[in-house]
Amino acid sequence: MTAAKGTNVQFNDVDLLDPDVFRTGRHHELFKVLRAEDPIHWTNEPDGPGFWSITRHADLITVNREAQLFSSAEQGISIPDITPEGEMVREMMLYMDPPRHTRYRRLVNKGFTPRMIGLLETGLRTKCRLILDKVVQRGECDFVIDIAAELPLQAIAEMMGVPSEDRHKLFDWTNRMIGIDDPEFEGDRESAGVAATELYMYANALATEKRKQLSDDILSKLLGAELDGDELTETEFDMFFMLLSVAGNETTRNATSHGMRALLDNPDQFAKLQANRELLPGAIEEILRWATPVLHFRRTAMADFDLAGTAIRKGDKVVMWHISANRDETVFDDPFRFDIERTPNDHIAFGGGGAHFCLGANLARMELDLIFTEILNRLPELESNGETEYLRSNFIGGIKHMPVRFSPTQLS
Repeated sequence: MTAAKGTNVQFNDVDLLDPDVFRTGRHHELFKVLRAEDPIHWTNEPDGPGFWSITRHADLITVNREAQLFSSAEQGISIPDITPEGEMVREMMLYMDPPRHTRYRRLVNKGFTPRMIGLLETGLRTKCRLILDKVVQRGECDFVIDIAAELPLQAIAEMMGVPSEDRHKLFDWTNRMIGIDDPEFEGDRESAGVAATELYMYANALATEKRKQLSDDILSKLLGAELDGDELTETEFDMFFMLLSVAGNETTRNATSHGMRALLDNPDQFAKLQANRELLPGAIEEILRWATPVLHFRRTAMADFDLAGTAIRKGDKVVMWHISANRDETVFDDPFRFDIERTPNDHIAFGGGGAHFCLGANLARMELDLIFTEILNRLPELESNGETEYLRSNFIGGIKHMPVRFSPTQLS
């Protein structure tokens, strides 16, 4: 079969199970072919039944919003099925369907009200200044480790009552859980399982101590959340802490890193943003579209369904590729152009609506606004200073290291 117009990629090149395809950035060309010629694409698995890949924006929204028909609970949200050893993940909100998911979400929403997020903002603004204080005089740093990773870690620590000195434990645990295909993080399922167990035990001990004296912080709101006599079980809270640690850390860190990489690669856009800070809210939406930190989520069909002319059968795996949908040519004009003034920008970096729309979307936007405001104010003439290293994964679009240099400045 011929390649899609404007690409040199053939169908026999399409291997969505190969993490190196994503590490090297070749996935964008593969998805361009699929969107043009086979938008609901069947992939064979060497150790599984195969799966459908949903690559277009409209089809992904259909699947994501039909939570009863396309289940997260049946076999999980990753391409491999839930293993007997991993059954505990069913206590995590991501792995639930309504009505169970609805009940869980109503309880944890109490920690993410506008008031609770607003209480965080002042403290996080100060933390941003302190993060930049550590690098501004040096004139160079690893943008990922020294800047992008720090604010999400400190936000989670602030929200959940984690002592500041323990935040790097979260960094290590989540890297090992996400980096199962990356040698830098000792990538394998055994290491990921050990990290998950350590994080789970940490959450349990933290909650036990906090229950002795609840206060007005987010952790207390979650532990004390009650609706009609219902409250989170101990296991549900521990799994929510794990979810927040991974989702709140990995996604915002990688959106920040990809956003900075995009601005460096598009100096005209960087200059435009530096000249007009009122463009920052739109720039953040474009960064979210461009980065799409969670590359995919999987569902399981609970009944036969015709999706845009393709017969999906009961029991089929259906994988929603958000990273492809956010480059859909039918939705985004010139989708491979990074444009901080893109309007409209109907990206689905937060999931495309439905029951599983990202709980932390407003928190993520706030963190991105705070950190990029501080970067624009305090790191003049920022530029690359070495090779950017990408995570070896087909699940998280991650950047591990990004050396940068800038004009040294004094502390504010």
